[in-house]
Amino acid sequence: QGDQDKAISQLTKGIGNNFKFQSLLGVTGSGKTYSIANVIQNVQLPALVLAPNKTLAAQLCNEFKEFFPNNAVEYFVSYYDYYQPEAYLPGKDMYIEKDTSINEEIEKLRLSTTNSLYTRNDVIAVASVSCIYGLGSPSEYGRQRIILRSGKEFPREEIIGKLVNIRYERNDYDFSNGKFRVKGDTIEIFPLYLISKVSRLNLFPLQTSQGI
Repeated sequence: QGDQDKAISQLTKGIGNNFKFQSLLGVTGSGKTYSIANVIQNVQLPALVLAPNKTLAAQLCNEFKEFFPNNAVEYFVSYYDYYQPEAYLPGKDMYIEKDTSINEEIEKLRLSTTNSLYTRNDVIAVASVSCIYGLGSPSEYGRQRIILRSGKEFPREEIIGKLVNIRYERNDYDFSNGKFRVKGDTIEIFPLYLISKVSRLNLFPLQTSQGI
């Protein structure tokens, strides 16, 4: 165990004292991840864990999921499998267009992270350094939400229109991520960020003139 208990205590106190920077030193296998997990548990605050690459981020994400099985431990890395920026080669007078390939599964994980940050207080986001780049305004993301509350009136066509406005596609046959379908008085939505088997969100039985 070594100095783990002392380090955990000092780091926890440092956060309580609003220290801007703290360092935890240790060789490989000395339990640094365990120590940080205990600090997160002590302070009860959302945490951002940065890793130098996707591979290490995935490893850390799995470890934190073991430490925090009931928390929203999220994986947030670049969704590009391939990225070729636009370029000009003067020697050949050649222009190369930008070319990209996006990994849809990683994109879902990124959206899951953003959703958790908006809806939960127990988030541990494990990310690669690419997350430091601008991702857009949180307030703009908030404006793209649809908030439904039991007991309030929401006309069916209004909800359908809002779903279309935030780029959800109505498809009654190919029901997959980012799509919704309407069956009589029921609207079913398949959120972009859901990747588990619990993927269908059956919102509510709804009459056009009825409240929810």
